[in-house]
Amino acid sequence: MTDDISGRAKGGFARADALSPQERTEIARKAALARWGDKMPKATHAGVVDIGGLKIPVFVLEDGTRLISQRGLQTTIGMGTGGGTTGAHRIARFVQKIEGKLSISNELSARMKSPVLFMPLRGGNPAYGNEATNLIDLCELLLKARDRGKILTPGQARYADAADIVIRSFAKVGIIAVIDEVTGYQGIRPQDALHVYLQKLIRKELAAWVKRFPDEFYENIYKLKGWRWPGMQKNRYSVVAHYTRDLVYERIAPGLLDELEKKSPPNEKGQRPNKLHQWLSEDVGNPMLAQHLYSLMMFQRLAINSGFGWNRYVKMVDRVLPKRGNTLELPFPDDDLVSS
Repeated sequence: MTDDISGRAKGGFARADALSPQERTEIARKAALARWGDKMPKATHAGVVDIGGLKIPVFVLEDGTRLISQRGLQTTIGMGTGGGTTGAHRIARFVQKIEGKLSISNELSARMKSPVLFMPLRGGNPAYGNEATNLIDLCELLLKARDRGKILTPGQARYADAADIVIRSFAKVGIIAVIDEVTGYQGIRPQDALHVYLQKLIRKELAAWVKRFPDEFYENIYKLKGWRWPGMQKNRYSVVAHYTRDLVYERIAPGLLDELEKKSPPNEKGQRPNKLHQWLSEDVGNPMLAQHLYSLMMFQRLAINSGFGWNRYVKMVDRVLPKRGNTLELPFPDDDLVSS
């Protein structure tokens, strides 16, 4: 595999290849212990995330960093289960190869090559983990490679298929909420944590309007409802706005819809002067909106291709992308339909 890697990275991987997996792990463990000593990060919470029956160990460190175990990261995409630096070395080489095929920077492979060494909740030997969002970034890389025809082998195609499932299961915001829930961290996280988080999502000044919602999102709603699609030039049924609030803004983050509506109160005619997404921040809010819409459209395509209707589609979304504190879909009766 080093044939496709050049420069210093090739030399580093070649030297690592000369060592046994046990030697690599032990060298990395000793180096980390020497570096951290008594200051090694410690897990304060631990739990298991279930994705389609696949159990992934997850942790929260003292500083609030959310981790996925090194083995869990690999098995989630169907890769062999060599843990510690052995697994990190293997997955970093694979990621760098894909990055090279896509002609993008090696930023993700660099992160993958340096897993976090930490002390598990119950003590014992130090363990290795990856920051939780690395899993989402890895999945996005695999899907980008597949979309561009850069998947090279049947094995890599399987990794991309697994990545598709992961992306459908939770978007980047979802993984934080899920880990907090299964570890119990949500009960003790700082009281202002949600407020601080929402500040990252919402901008202070209104942005110029930019198209954020793909036409397909609305067209698929009409298909699932059994309605005739008139095209984007025609006014949509007003109930579609309720669907958008329910499926999108209420599920991206707790309290987000309320904060966005406060930013854009309705006028005397009951109309809002701008789109809610114009208040989303460029660096965090808009990428999360795009990822969430991608997940929703993947479910739409799956439901349409499976012959499912609207109600079954919403139940699918409720199971995988639930509103915080809600377990049931919000019904909007068809007889409420009026043209906007």
